[in-house]
Amino acid sequence: MPVWGGGNKCGACGRTVYHAEEVQCDGRSFHRCCFLCMVCRKNLDSTTVAIHDEEIYCKSCYGKKYGPKGYGYGQGAGTLNMDRGERLGIKPESVQPHRPTTNPNTSKFAQKFGGAEKCSRCGDSVYAAEKIIGAGKPWHKNCFRCAKCGKSLESTTLTEKEGEIYCKGCYAKNFGPKGFGYGQGAGALVHAQ
Repeated sequence: MPVWGGGNKCGACGRTVYHAEEVQCDGRSFHRCCFLCMVCRKNLDSTTVAIHDEEIYCKSCYGKKYGPKGYGYGQGAGTLNMDRGERLGIKPESVQPHRPTTNPNTSKFAQKFGGAEKCSRCGDSVYAAEKIIGAGKPWHKNCFRCAKCGKSLESTTLTEKEGEIYCKGCYAKNFGPKGFGYGQGAGALVHAQ
């Protein structure tokens, strides 16, 4: 409760906020001019604010800092955005190297006896919230990638050979037909040796 003549303290600058200039968010008060994204400093309102711990962000910066990372997480259908937010002071996470499949677990034993299924790529337990079934086997969402190029896959974009999964492009390059007339596009001829 504010003391006579004063107001609540601003969640950003710590000074007194008077009623006429007050914006409330997540139980805290802010000056209108202090209600800014912590990264890009854009003005926020109730439709554009995203909160993480005690920090406030615009939805764009929040998504770049705390949202999903990787291929396919652009701004809409068919978009690939390579902006990782470095210019906004967001440090990119290190990329894990690709590890080929080492575990041929068929999961029937695990289902029957209550153990967690094992990921076909990394061999760790796969729980329901993170499980993807591809080529008849369980995978972590992060492990569900092409064995050659590491591109993220979906059930419609995957092909399988000898227990490993590939994107359609890598599968065609490595296991498709070879010889005259099987090039990279219309009219291309490649001589296979």
